[in-house]
Amino acid sequence: MSASAAFADGPARPDPAWAAEDAPSRLHRWTEGYAPRPGLADELVGADGRLRGAWPRFLERLARLDDREVAARFLSAERHIRDAGISYRVYGDGREHPWPLGSLPLVIDSDDWAELSAGIVQRAALMERIVADIYGAGRLVAEGFLPAGVVAGHPEFLRPVHGIAPPGGRWLPIYAADVGRGPDGRWQVLADRTQAPSGLGYALENRMVLARAFPDLFSDLHVERLPAFFQAFRAGLAAACSRSDPRICLLTSGPYSSTYVEQAALARYLGFLLVEGDDLVVRDGLLHVRTIAGLKRTDAVWRRIDADYLDPMELRADSRLGVPGILQVLRRGGAVVGNMPGSGVLESSALGPYLPAIARRLTGEELRLTGPRTWWCGEPDNLAHVLDNLDHLTLRPAATPVRGPERDAMLAGPALDAARARAVEALRERPFDWVAQETAPLSTMPAWQDGRLVARPFVMRVFAAATPEGWRVLPSAFCRVAEHAGDDPSEMRAGIRSADVWVLSDTPVDTPTLVHASAPRIRRIAGHLPSRAADNMFWFGRYLERAEAVTRLVQAHLGVFCEAGAAVAPGEEGASTARRIRALLKDWGCVSAADLPPAAMAQEALSGKTAYGSGLAHVLEARRIAASLRERLPTESWRALAELRDTLIYSEAWAPTEAQLFGKAERALGHLAALAGLSHENMGHAPGWRFADMGRRIERAINTCRFAIDFCGTAASGEDLGVMLSLADSQIAYGARYLVGVSRDAVCDMAVLDPYNPRSVAYQVQAIVAHLDALPALAADGLPEPHRRQALALAAMLQTAEAAGIDGEALERCELELEGLADRIACRYFPNGPDALRPEKLTGLA
Repeated sequence: MSASAAFADGPARPDPAWAAEDAPSRLHRWTEGYAPRPGLADELVGADGRLRGAWPRFLERLARLDDREVAARFLSAERHIRDAGISYRVYGDGREHPWPLGSLPLVIDSDDWAELSAGIVQRAALMERIVADIYGAGRLVAEGFLPAGVVAGHPEFLRPVHGIAPPGGRWLPIYAADVGRGPDGRWQVLADRTQAPSGLGYALENRMVLARAFPDLFSDLHVERLPAFFQAFRAGLAAACSRSDPRICLLTSGPYSSTYVEQAALARYLGFLLVEGDDLVVRDGLLHVRTIAGLKRTDAVWRRIDADYLDPMELRADSRLGVPGILQVLRRGGAVVGNMPGSGVLESSALGPYLPAIARRLTGEELRLTGPRTWWCGEPDNLAHVLDNLDHLTLRPAATPVRGPERDAMLAGPALDAARARAVEALRERPFDWVAQETAPLSTMPAWQDGRLVARPFVMRVFAAATPEGWRVLPSAFCRVAEHAGDDPSEMRAGIRSADVWVLSDTPVDTPTLVHASAPRIRRIAGHLPSRAADNMFWFGRYLERAEAVTRLVQAHLGVFCEAGAAVAPGEEGASTARRIRALLKDWGCVSAADLPPAAMAQEALSGKTAYGSGLAHVLEARRIAASLRERLPTESWRALAELRDTLIYSEAWAPTEAQLFGKAERALGHLAALAGLSHENMGHAPGWRFADMGRRIERAINTCRFAIDFCGTAASGEDLGVMLSLADSQIAYGARYLVGVSRDAVCDMAVLDPYNPRSVAYQVQAIVAHLDALPALAADGLPEPHRRQALALAAMLQTAEAAGIDGEALERCELELEGLADRIACRYFPNGPDALRPEKLTGLA
């Protein structure tokens, strides 16, 4: 149960039983009955039964808020998560799940954190030296400190990487370790994360959400801030590059990655370019990103895909996520990649038993942070010990653990009788694939449940970044907490929540930001837009405009067909108009049939779950595309998209009236207007915004042409013309300009030719021409490119035409020209299809 749910059904007025409590009484009630598991370390209660560490400071300050206020703070955090669209995906499940942020942070005092940080820094530096030796001189294996099977038998040992010196000198720009407390209360490492550590973005999101919910506590308790770490991490990547002003990309596998939301958040926060494999290309031994202005050199890539997918030419040939030839770029020192491919070999569980001796060999120091006692079964003596003590040990894969039910069964604890024979067989057949560990249940921390604190298992992922000044530890962490006492929070899934981690200082802390200490050279450039992002922005605008066109058509249908609650008679003037509206809804795939009852037709056109052309279908498609644009769209756009979706979704058990459906359409139009306003006012008017606006305007112009063909023909009735003005949202403007009734030529001029009407076709084409003029040109010869030439010709035709000469044939030609213009824009800027202009042929390799 979430923390806010404990109060969701509470009384409307304060309950005197708890409203009159003072802070000590409230704190006693919250902690009464808190029971850590015997023999396990707990963050809240020490062995003497007293509150330990920083928890007394935190809880005493929290207890100054009564239960109603605490509930309101928890609810505000959940609301912000929903409005901001913070989500994650479970491995193997394509659905997005709201981010399950726990209500209470894990609080740690500064002395405890300093001790943990020192161990993390030592371990990060040690891992850097180990991986450099594995892919370099190989002295650790030659001198017997590390069995060759632990290295060569690991699937993340990439032989093509052997001998490559990492550009910039760093194998691990970022290191992470999953930690918990051992039975003695000391921190211990449960797993090293060196492949492509996730969770850093979620730690950032957790902090932003909880600091917004509890700003007074955050300030009063002197919680350590995060921006300085991210600034140092960014500086570390930049310092490794050969150019003084490098271009840094964050490489993602795409919006269906389980951690795409955090990747987008990090790209936005750090100012990195979020790219997929298809956005990058190797030319002349250097790495470039495909943009609408051509190939632009990329100096560094922060990799968030598994290493074996990185280069299909030398690693996995079936990979569609990586960049062909990138390993050759690394050999030539042409780009920095963090973490370097092959660094995942350090995640082997079999490495643990050998780390203390390796630390003494390489650093002359004892290892500060160790883990549970481990035996690699590849050694005969270890295998014999494991077989003799299998009932008291936990068996784990030596490589990165598998996911799903097999992983759950293997990590459940000692081998059960039913699985014993299978485990023994696996050990005897391939012993080097397995390690065994002493069974050590996870330590616990307090979680909020039903208005009380309960002890729950947790795992904390701590991050260290390689910076120009050395290793730096994030003064927070990515913490996962089980909702139930017996669950394993080793990865995010159902029943696991996340928690912010607050490191409490005894004195006021600095409040650094990502602002540069010295003023940079002033520039007024919009940055480079990857072709894939331009494509997505273009279609994001088109789908939103399609949703608006369908919604206006539904409004017109309800207004014409259902006057005063009754359908028009077949012989009345509106009957033919209604038939055309219904036919258009059917042609656009909004409804399954053109003879549905009025309310059923409106409901299906607005909210149909199976109709590909319904308003809801277009909104869901826009939201799917927006998931690929998280780092580019205003944060408020997610709230508006969610509200728009919620407005259109309906329960099949509900049968709304025509008036209710009309109101639903009005609310949907309001949300669409809000999205348009956010796009115009909250996005920088850079190429990304231009493509979104072009998509909207091309779609609006095409739809208006179609409306004019059906409702503004030479034989249009008064009802037809009224619908045309409604669909073009021009009733008020028409009434202010013309004091007499509707005229076909006047309506046609306003909806199609008027350059001052923001809903007319001519206005859309003028805006498209302006956008194209502002976008990069293919060549520097001054001649208009084919897509610009077509747009200029269409604009000239509309500027010189007269309403009386605009008939159905002319409107159909205009509609076809607009469709052709959209295709030419796609061929010029979007690298899709056999006839597309490939970005590598474009100019501008800087």
